[in-house]
Amino acid sequence: MSYTLHRGDALTVLKTIPDESVHAVVTDPPYNSGGRTSAERTSRSARDKYVTSNSAHELASFPGENRDQRSYRAWLTDLLTESYRASVEHAPALVFTDWRQLPTTTDALQMAGWTWQGLIPWIKPASRPRKGGFKQSAEFIVWGTKGRLDNTRDLYLPGDFTASQPRKDRVHITQKPIDVMRQLVQICREDGTVLDLFTGSGSTGVAALHEGRNFIGIELSEHYAEIADERLRTELTQDNVELAGPEA
Repeated sequence: MSYTLHRGDALTVLKTIPDESVHAVVTDPPYNSGGRTSAERTSRSARDKYVTSNSAHELASFPGENRDQRSYRAWLTDLLTESYRASVEHAPALVFTDWRQLPTTTDALQMAGWTWQGLIPWIKPASRPRKGGFKQSAEFIVWGTKGRLDNTRDLYLPGDFTASQPRKDRVHITQKPIDVMRQLVQICREDGTVLDLFTGSGSTGVAALHEGRNFIGIELSEHYAEIADERLRTELTQDNVELAGPEA
């Protein structure tokens, strides 16, 4: 297996990826939510939104968290349209989102041409309780396919996941559990390539390599691109690695 890691803007890099060269898109974009008002959503950093004030860790923030609702949908639609072009027929696309951006994300997926196939809830047992109301313990994976679903594979995956965010050796604010990611990337065919537009600390790529898939990642933050590269390199020997970027 091999990976290519680009450091740069997701939409800029995506336009350089050849047509029909990707077999699955699995990505966790900045949610651009985390607030009740437009000002709260657009004026605070990712760390302000997603890390409690009494948190013990000092994980770095990340860019791309300051779009309003309309610009977020336009931006995400552009990204998923380019991803559609770069994907082979029947390729799946899996996009993480929270409850605030769920309607917008399902719109963007379909506006980009993907056939919406459903929602996969990710239940987080360790999430904070909410006084006077229901606990907000779920995020969601919106998924679709380029054309119809390939049902010729002998593959049966769960329709929901229960797992807490990593605590030990956590390196990213919104890091996803590797066990969940390893199951998700199995939607990619065995000899295929997984694309992640927002690589972050590299969990999707680590999972893809673990499961015998190739990986293409894009990450804007130099800090997190370096962390992702280090994590991905541990999965491979130096001879297997192709490192691209930084992009202009």
